[in-house]
Amino acid sequence: MQEFLILAKPDLQNAREAWLKSLGGERRLSALTLDAYERDSRQFLHFLTGHCGGPPGLGDVAALRPADLRAFLAARRKEGVGSRTLGRGLAGVRSFLRYLERRGLANAAGAAALRAPKQPKSLPKPLTAPDARRVVEAQTQLAEEPWIAARDAAVLTLLYGCGLRISEALGLTEGDLPDARSGMLRVTGKGGKTRLVPVLPAAVRALESYRALCPYPPEAEKPLFRGARGGPLAAAIIQRAMQRLRSGMGLPETATPHALRHSFATHLLAAGGDLRTIQELLGHASLSTTQIYTAVDTTRLLDIYEAAHPRA
Repeated sequence: MQEFLILAKPDLQNAREAWLKSLGGERRLSALTLDAYERDSRQFLHFLTGHCGGPPGLGDVAALRPADLRAFLAARRKEGVGSRTLGRGLAGVRSFLRYLERRGLANAAGAAALRAPKQPKSLPKPLTAPDARRVVEAQTQLAEEPWIAARDAAVLTLLYGCGLRISEALGLTEGDLPDARSGMLRVTGKGGKTRLVPVLPAAVRALESYRALCPYPPEAEKPLFRGARGGPLAAAIIQRAMQRLRSGMGLPETATPHALRHSFATHLLAAGGDLRTIQELLGHASLSTTQIYTAVDTTRLLDIYEAAHPRA
């Protein structure tokens, strides 16, 4: 944050801090989204410092034209930033300018009119059903400590068996776990929205195995999944565990923890699941986000057709 104090005049600094606070409070954006918006807006102010010839203030932001914003995107592109990151950065800047506009401090029309960089079309790359089942099995895990192997298996099972994001799985507490009657897991997703997800017997067994072996006593409001020293489990630990599994099983680089969530959706769709239900299970705000899995399934069917049909 010290870098930001140098890059902005007090009026702009205070406005930015108020905007970030409103994102976490009023809009209840996730911690990851807040971090991204903080970083993107800081990079924007860093650009403005050079562009304006000194630390910018609210007056400089109010005077921005579309050409200035295009110059920002061009500068970021020269730094090697990809289209997805550029698009997200522009979204953060737009959000900040809209916030200022609502308070009569700037005009966001130029940012709204600016076309976002064209995003590359890339389909999710799920694992095959046999590979996904092998990845989540307890006996497949490579950790030497039995309780850590059980923990990793439980987390991966939730990603594939319930379609959770890794942040959602690691954010679970004892109070979120399903009881014997409901069989439903309470999950807090993006924007603090809560949804109920049915839990398969295999996921229940994986959770019970982990809880039975975990050396740290459960605490109602503390994270369910613990690190080796008892603190909250970091996503990087699961990502490294998946990397070792990927190497040991000969899986492609695309076999990541998030690919298990893709596998959940793709395999459900292939088995006859409807998009609306899958949308609710994944916690997608828009059906258009879920519809990408229809393209994945169509691509898979065409591959099978071309490989197996005698006339292909």
